[in-house]
Amino acid sequence: MKPRTPAPPNLSRVQNIRKVALLLCLVAGIGVISVAHSAWESGSLAHEWIEWFGVALIVFCIIGRTWSTLYIGGKKTRELVQHGPYSMSRNPLYLFTFLGAAGMGAQLGSLTLALVTAFIAWAVFSIVVMKEEQALRAKFGKPYRTYLQRVPRFFPKFSLFRDLETVEVRPKLVRRTFVDACIFLLSMPVAESFEYLQDHGILPILYRLP
Repeated sequence: MKPRTPAPPNLSRVQNIRKVALLLCLVAGIGVISVAHSAWESGSLAHEWIEWFGVALIVFCIIGRTWSTLYIGGKKTRELVQHGPYSMSRNPLYLFTFLGAAGMGAQLGSLTLALVTAFIAWAVFSIVVMKEEQALRAKFGKPYRTYLQRVPRFFPKFSLFRDLETVEVRPKLVRRTFVDACIFLLSMPVAESFEYLQDHGILPILYRLP
């Protein structure tokens, strides 16, 4: 008897997994920074510059995720989007999320923590992406397989950029993505609160990182 080929994952279910993964990423990132402290003293030039670098990454994340949604919003299950940010990277939404996660870690004035939180995001979403690719390969067939071969999974290949003269936009989805991405800004007051509690001995400092 011929073995049955496993059915590809349902895209709607994968999208739900993606939302849970984003929440887990945020929780994990906050968990990491709650017990860590920068090797640079609070208020020092290096500490402050790293924090501002993190703010820039978070702002870039918000803008990038919103830009990506202009192209993909409401279309992921209906058509193969290959323009704008999706002409350079197959997963620009996730790529900008990695930058936002790095920005979260940088709010404690540590480049090492920025790399750690970005890695957590990459590890979580890489699993989601593989599920998505399996579903999209089954749905779109050869055109998607060609797209897989031509466009990098995450890090963009700028020479591939191409755009459209007009883009059909769903404002509700764009607004939702913008608001969701702004959650990364919460890491700023959260990190400041953790630093205050650590400096006053209320929270433990398990490790100091440059």
